[in-house]
Amino acid sequence: MIELFNSANDAVCGFLGINSYLQGVIVMVCINVIAVLGMSVLTGFTRLFSFGNAGFMSIGAYTTAILAVQFKVNFLLAIIIGALFAGLVAYLLGSITLRLNGDYFLITCLGFGECVRVLFNYTKNLTGGSAGYPGIPPYSSMLFSVICAVIAFFVAWRFIHSKYGRNLTSIRENAMAAEAVGVNAYRTKRMSFTFSAIYAGWAGALYGGYLMYIVPSSFNLAKSCELITTTVIGGLGSLTGSVLGAIIVTVLPEVFRALANYRMLLYGIAVVMIIMFKPSGLYGYKEFSIKRIIAFFRNLGKKKAPQPVAASEQGEEAEKK
Repeated sequence: MIELFNSANDAVCGFLGINSYLQGVIVMVCINVIAVLGMSVLTGFTRLFSFGNAGFMSIGAYTTAILAVQFKVNFLLAIIIGALFAGLVAYLLGSITLRLNGDYFLITCLGFGECVRVLFNYTKNLTGGSAGYPGIPPYSSMLFSVICAVIAFFVAWRFIHSKYGRNLTSIRENAMAAEAVGVNAYRTKRMSFTFSAIYAGWAGALYGGYLMYIVPSSFNLAKSCELITTTVIGGLGSLTGSVLGAIIVTVLPEVFRALANYRMLLYGIAVVMIIMFKPSGLYGYKEFSIKRIIAFFRNLGKKKAPQPVAASEQGEEAEKK
């Protein structure tokens, strides 16, 4: 099946004239889009900040890699199992940590992410330790990654616009008022946390299939900070804003490759600037709409069009003359 996807990918890329470098950029954009969509559901719609999503990415990546390499499981099934296992871990973790108030949840997630990274470093017999895990099948082609990103966006869109998504928004606005009208805030937050972890595990599985080699250091605290930063830049409470943020954060380092060593510094400056001048992000609390763009240009044309002179005003001007 991997050969089938890769053959279709080669045919599409050959027809469109997309070279291998551009394919790699598109694959990374799709991986970041999936990870940031999960973070957007958690942070943008539930207002929960987590520094542990890089840990869930590593769980999805290593689970998928081990199943595909050691147990020869079909890569599609391995990706599904890896993502669901990351969601299961998040469900168990959220059952404990989401009862904490204030910043304790954030600190617990930060510690969890670092513990997972250290654990993978010391389990050499299973994960290869700090030397990494090689030999992963190259299943993350451009075509397959684009399909995954489209499916991820569709599922997230349906989830946010369902009654569960409305519950998340109500908790974001006022948790006490949401509980007063019958919303179980604890269960809803846990569901959002699990959803975010499944997307992180999905993105991690695709990441491993793209590089064909993973190391624990790829899923450190900086990766979690990058996901949160991307969500804030794109816009809180907006799925299309998250996609926009993921594209910007992935493409700009390629454009300014000479400044790659200052990436985190530039991210920090970008976040500070956005908080100062546009606190909700580039596309915060609204979604992309073609109808809104068409209406904007129509209103702009009406403003520029000359206003007709009324008949009575024309008569008064004639009498004055």
